[in-house]
Amino acid sequence: MAAHLSQILDALTSFAFYYPLFMAYLWMIGAIYYYFHWERNTGQRVDEPPVLPEYPGVSFLVPCHNEGEDIEETIEHLLQQKYPEFEIIAINDGSKDNTGAILDRLAEKHPKLRIIHLATNQGKAMALRTGAIASKYEFLVCIDGDALLDEHATPWLIQHFVYGPRVGAVTGNPRVRTRSTLLGKIQVGEFSAIVGMIKRAQRIYGRIFTVSGVVSAFRKSALHRIGYWSLDTVTDDIDISWNLQLNRWDIRFEPNALCWILMPETMRGLSRQRLRWAQGGMEAFLRYLPNAFSWRSRRMWMVYLEFITSVVWAYLMITILTIWVAGLFIELPPELQRFANVKPNWNGVVLGITCMLQFAVALMIDRRFERGIGKIYYWMIWYPVMYWVLNVFTCALAAPRAVLRRLGHNTRGTWVSPDRGIR
Repeated sequence: MAAHLSQILDALTSFAFYYPLFMAYLWMIGAIYYYFHWERNTGQRVDEPPVLPEYPGVSFLVPCHNEGEDIEETIEHLLQQKYPEFEIIAINDGSKDNTGAILDRLAEKHPKLRIIHLATNQGKAMALRTGAIASKYEFLVCIDGDALLDEHATPWLIQHFVYGPRVGAVTGNPRVRTRSTLLGKIQVGEFSAIVGMIKRAQRIYGRIFTVSGVVSAFRKSALHRIGYWSLDTVTDDIDISWNLQLNRWDIRFEPNALCWILMPETMRGLSRQRLRWAQGGMEAFLRYLPNAFSWRSRRMWMVYLEFITSVVWAYLMITILTIWVAGLFIELPPELQRFANVKPNWNGVVLGITCMLQFAVALMIDRRFERGIGKIYYWMIWYPVMYWVLNVFTCALAAPRAVLRRLGHNTRGTWVSPDRGIR
């Protein structure tokens, strides 16, 4: 019996070590292939978008809730888009600050801007639904009310729809602009090495886990086919991504469509954000699990497998940490002592080197987007210590929250103003 227990614990220890190691190299290989296949060979710069055979009209949707400090800057950037035909629809979702007054004043000056006021907080998904139904163009570009879309981004996004009739959505490339603290600096590297790298790799291997909620483009007819955004989820971006792909629409990643975003720079704001992301992923997994076993959904199998494996790994790591803490107070059997050994040794060194290699590869790929981004590399040594632990606990906590929320008849997913960093 003890021998069997020892073998099981050794297998779990191996999984805890090899899973993140395997995924890191899988992402790196996929991202490098993507770079040489689609980015490096084009020879184009961000400010040199492709020349399209046609330029269909675009509707920019800007859902906003209490964005009085940022919404004017966001709208002014959208008005500078280097694109021939577009409109801007700002949906004021029950804001309690001066967002509505600012939008009304801007609409008087700019004929391209239309305003929709919702009397109460209906949630981002409802705001996007309302804007999509009110829009007059087939292609929608959705950005947050505190984001700054690069002036050349629209042609980069629309090219995928022009050349790909089965493309239902295109996710842009968010770039963090709040970097006043250590958390802010680390997130700059994270959005390159984790977010950008994973999206590149997933584009190579099959399906993308999620579009970026802060900057994404959609084909309205595809949204209409699936019923638009779900109103009962905490993350509209993950849910819409799974829904589109399960209905055989393709999602693309466009690294040249830059969008400058605000991110939390406090641990409280960051943990709330990551918990919401993790809960949204679990809600999407539970919602679409009945479709997972059909042959029609086979291209999503890797997304399902990767997600559930990451959740299992998170719970395993919490188990290891719990046993280790218990071992500080009580005498544990030798098998458990070996299993819950968290002291740095050779495998910790390998993981650390792999993590830094991943950041180096990502920053090399992304160096063309930002001058001097390599300086961020110095701060990335703190990423495993701060973010891995945070992600483990938020992922484990998100699962029961998502289950309880579904059992509670899926209440409307409204929003609150997030931590937007120090500016």
